[in-house]
Amino acid sequence: MTGTPYTVSDVMTQTVVAVGRDAPFKEIVLTMEQWKVSAMPVLEGEGRVIGVVSEADLLPKEEFREGEQPLSQQRQRLADVAKAGATRAEELMSTPAVTVHPDATLAQAARIMAVRHVKRLPVVDDIGMLQGIVSRADLLKVFLRPDDEIADEVRRRVVSSLYPTAGHSIDVTVHEGVVTLRGHVRDTALVPIAVRLVRAVEGVVDVEPELTGSGAT
Repeated sequence: MTGTPYTVSDVMTQTVVAVGRDAPFKEIVLTMEQWKVSAMPVLEGEGRVIGVVSEADLLPKEEFREGEQPLSQQRQRLADVAKAGATRAEELMSTPAVTVHPDATLAQAARIMAVRHVKRLPVVDDIGMLQGIVSRADLLKVFLRPDDEIADEVRRRVVSSLYPTAGHSIDVTVHEGVVTLRGHVRDTALVPIAVRLVRAVEGVVDVEPELTGSGAT
């Protein structure tokens, strides 16, 4: 992975555990246990995503085992009551599936997860065919970038662009993802812009600007 911004296709898992719409309840549970996943896309045809079935969709089966709930609770939780009696994936799944395209940025994927309160997103193409899956953990992979790779990108994409004539006098160091900019610049008004651009580099944890306007080059 090189360059900013990264997209979902850079970090997604391409091998996806999924089930068909007719998959029975017990097969779903066994598949989740075997592959150690808590949710799976539900597919039809050649691989079009039509929903997602998760542990939360399966739990009503256990929750309502002890018999009928009070009528007031049933009215409030009709969806859970229906799922308690469901036996196949198409009856259990949450639909339509919350998905993301492979060319979405990681920020866009993170925003979708936060707004829709999901931990993972099936990755689909323009016609809804499954391409992979991206999880919260996948989005954090960018913070595993080597410090020297981040430093190189900061020099190339930020320092060289903002300070084309003084770039050689600006020292860029990165430690554990924290970028430090040291040196003398002619125009300190650009420092806030430099900080913002550095923060936008994938894998950057924080920025410490130590740029002064004295000793202009």
